[in-house]
Amino acid sequence: MLRTRRDTHVSMDLPFRPLALAAAVLAVSLFAAPSVRAQPTGAEAPAAKPLDPAKSAPKLAGKPDFTGVWDRQAVPVQPNARTAGGSAASPTGPQFAGQAPPIKPEFKDAYDAEVKRLADAEKRGEPDTSQNTMCLPQGMPAMMLAIFPMEVIQTPKQVTIVEEAFTQIRRLYIGEDPPKVEDAEPGFYGHTGAKWDGDTLVAETVGLKTNVLYRNVPHSENLRIHERLRMLDADHFEDEITYVDPQYLTGPWTWKWAYQRRKDGYKMLEYVCEDNREFADPVTGQQRMRFKTKPANKQ
Repeated sequence: MLRTRRDTHVSMDLPFRPLALAAAVLAVSLFAAPSVRAQPTGAEAPAAKPLDPAKSAPKLAGKPDFTGVWDRQAVPVQPNARTAGGSAASPTGPQFAGQAPPIKPEFKDAYDAEVKRLADAEKRGEPDTSQNTMCLPQGMPAMMLAIFPMEVIQTPKQVTIVEEAFTQIRRLYIGEDPPKVEDAEPGFYGHTGAKWDGDTLVAETVGLKTNVLYRNVPHSENLRIHERLRMLDADHFEDEITYVDPQYLTGPWTWKWAYQRRKDGYKMLEYVCEDNREFADPVTGQQRMRFKTKPANKQ
């Protein structure tokens, strides 16, 4: 069986991994027209199921328990939603939920020019390099796209989220505040504190590397990512994400992703970027792919 990569904002294909369930190579543009997605197989996400409010969420220490293996599923399209890069009819919904990023006017021209440059390169068949080319993880918040299955492990004091792609891991420490920005070591996932607001887990993340971008939107070291995670029923939960960065954005930038529980006994697979065949051209900076060639027969 083949596992195909889920719809994603990432402009480059995920590196090949030599497992029985390999990622089929799909060229997906960062901001191009709706992409073609292979139909799900038995190894992929099950079909989306409607909410069932009558089925209450499981509890842990009196609070909703997010523990389980999840796939991202469609959420209702919001007003003025930007759906470029993914079909609204896709089983996983539009790639870009919510409104376009509210970038400040002084940065908007440069942002639009970069988006156009990347899109034009994709159309020419000369995609630019990305973190994926260098075997680097997506980071926060892109890992929450759950392009492969995502596992959540919850205890009363911590929620650990594992994204199968690149074996990405982030930890939400319940009952704690995130560190001060000046004290936070910059990382791909930042540092997250969380608190319960009724049955909603409210999280705040700081300390994200400034070269870890979502949708190529620039941000400063003072970026704060707010999340509101809530169970919708026993088998669905929602993550409302809000970017706050007064240096680059005119106001908060908010979108939602929703997830459906897997009930097929799926066990997370190892993902190591060991046999990556992509590399950055040292002259042009474009993405290239190396192929192994058979040695010439010796006479």
